[in-house]
Amino acid sequence: MRGDGDLLSLLPPEAYKVDAGWLGFSRRSILIVNAPELTRQIMADPSDHFPKNDLMVSALEPLVGNSIFVSSGDLWRRQRRMIDPAFSHIHLSRAFTAMSAAVDDYENHLEHLAQKQESLSLDLAMSQLTADVITRTVFSKSLKSQTAQDVFESFSEFERSLAQVELKRLILDKPWAKIPQHPRVLAACARIRRHLGDLVDTHIAATGESYEDIASSVIGARDSISQSTFTRDEVIDQLGVFFLAGHETTASVLTWVFFILATQPNILARMRGEIDTIVGDGPVEIEHTKKLAFVRNVFRETLRLYPPITFIPRVSNVDTIIGKYRVKRGAMIMISPWTIHRHSKYWRNPHHFDPDRFTPERESELTPGAYMPFGQGPRVCVGAAFATTESTLILARLIRRFDFHVSNPHRVRPVARLTTSPAEEIRCHVTRRIQTRH
Repeated sequence: MRGDGDLLSLLPPEAYKVDAGWLGFSRRSILIVNAPELTRQIMADPSDHFPKNDLMVSALEPLVGNSIFVSSGDLWRRQRRMIDPAFSHIHLSRAFTAMSAAVDDYENHLEHLAQKQESLSLDLAMSQLTADVITRTVFSKSLKSQTAQDVFESFSEFERSLAQVELKRLILDKPWAKIPQHPRVLAACARIRRHLGDLVDTHIAATGESYEDIASSVIGARDSISQSTFTRDEVIDQLGVFFLAGHETTASVLTWVFFILATQPNILARMRGEIDTIVGDGPVEIEHTKKLAFVRNVFRETLRLYPPITFIPRVSNVDTIIGKYRVKRGAMIMISPWTIHRHSKYWRNPHHFDPDRFTPERESELTPGAYMPFGQGPRVCVGAAFATTESTLILARLIRRFDFHVSNPHRVRPVARLTTSPAEEIRCHVTRRIQTRH
């Protein structure tokens, strides 16, 4: 394994062809599962036999506690009962205003960089932009605030360190081994949770309808069975998940979209033609994002080739059988959107970037259950619609106005860290788009 925490380089060619098979590079048994009928069995998990992988839970616990992202069983079901209504209460139309304000500020930033001819890190840029969207929609705060900036920087420290610790432990450790976290990771998590707590307290102390955001909805969430609410620590746990899953996953896919567009001008031209026709020069409204079919399909195809969550690890709590394989208690079950999305059995030209595979005319080509960028089954991501709308808005706004020029595109390669990330930062510069419309 390379020193950058890359697991992708360890995957054998057979991983992209088999329905399921053992991976032989770990101290513990790892069964990779690709077949949709088998992944559905594992992800549905009505008997709680396949909880989130123990090593992943241990690694993420300092940040998100025992939140919905890592919990299992009855606790997870209680959390989901409370989170789903809380999240749906934040109507996308209301969140869209906050998204648009974040993009307004970022357009101005890119304009400054274009005028100064300054370069930028594409992956860092997308991370900052989506972090700003999340802070505005979760807490009604701009990333410009010092607290939000501290949360962002601490979160970046957590992710960098986890990339080096977590993936190695997934391979090298025995089942249920405790991950020793580096003190700087624990310190970063403590800073994030302290800041999240301060922001939560501003909402708890507020009276009336001062806030209409995700934080206020989670604070007010009530279990439909017990009528209980989240404690303050539980609220911090759940909001930590929104930062973990809500900004860096979207930043990951947007980084890959802009990289692809910088190297495929024909795709970029088609997207701009659709945007110019449907939106024109006016504001991009939420209704437009639903009509930009090709833009959304570019986003979907990027999610296929570069799924933000590269691996979805589970652990078997019992001796069981998956497909033709006998699986012992403690074995790791690895469901990989990366291999499933590039599997020769489920996709035509699986490694080729082809947004049109998602058009209605080619719907018959798609294998049910073989596309899972937001997970699958009861644990499917609650923020899928949010991420799709946000990404469509960002793409429409930025490519309408700017060209992104990537330096050394031949050096760009993906690695599996907390998300599917470039091995090295992608340096680029932006210029104002040269208008060619008639």
